[in-house]
Amino acid sequence: MNFQQLRIISETVRQHYNLTEVANALFTSQSGVSKHIKDLEDELGIELFIRKGKRLTGLTEPGKELVKIVERILLDTRNIKRLAEQFSQHDQGQLTVATTHTQAQYALPTVVEKFKKIFPKVHLALHQSSPGEIVSMLLGGQADIGIATEALENTVDLVSFPYYTWHHAIIVPAGHPLQSAHPLTLEAIAEYPIITYHHGFTGRSRIDHAFSQAGVVPDIAMSALDADVIKTYVALGLGVGIIASVAFVPERDAMLVRLDGSHLFEKNTTHISIRQNHYLRDYAYCFIELCIPTLSESMKIR
Repeated sequence: MNFQQLRIISETVRQHYNLTEVANALFTSQSGVSKHIKDLEDELGIELFIRKGKRLTGLTEPGKELVKIVERILLDTRNIKRLAEQFSQHDQGQLTVATTHTQAQYALPTVVEKFKKIFPKVHLALHQSSPGEIVSMLLGGQADIGIATEALENTVDLVSFPYYTWHHAIIVPAGHPLQSAHPLTLEAIAEYPIITYHHGFTGRSRIDHAFSQAGVVPDIAMSALDADVIKTYVALGLGVGIIASVAFVPERDAMLVRLDGSHLFEKNTTHISIRQNHYLRDYAYCFIELCIPTLSESMKIR
């Protein structure tokens, strides 16, 4: 048994049993991947994967148990490397933060600016991804910190902290009839085509829930991954936008008007998450504390 075999087992599950992708990810050949798997199964005396012909389609019961152990071993291996780096290069390295476009564009710039002043030699890699991809990156060890509104809080093996709360806002072109709607209602908004987020992004589920609870069927004319795209098409007069309130910047969005939607939709909470037992460098803790200055000693994850 060797680490390459363990890496192959882990990567095979991550690549949904596609051995061509496993080989590409580990810079080896598909035949080499197959041989490593077969050698390990022969050594252990059990089959780890369910097969259909030559294809792998899933894990056997012992395979499922083995993968849990393999992931712990690989995680601890990475932790050993980070521990060594902590003492040999305490102010250098790389911090990988996986987050959504909304957080990267509107919530994090001030934090990033402060962080880079404190740790100028640390390479900060911001990966803009979907909430589901962020979870996968954290669990797979490709990201140190994840920041998103969806998917993180209730994921097993992640430790999450509330970052900040926010509401959705309505945006319209200047002079739009909704500006004179007092009070603003979901019924009034639903009289116009709506442009908002894709399902699974930036509190979309709460938007849908609000309309459903009110018995109103909205015309979702367009959906997008981020607020900048939504604002572009609202400015063209193609519909009424529903975006995160933090994503409206009056100085940049002079052609648009923001209408308060806090009474129409439930509040959202953006979370910061890390993987349990994932060794973090001191600068990673600093990044989290810059995001959440009020984090008490009892909540800190050192």
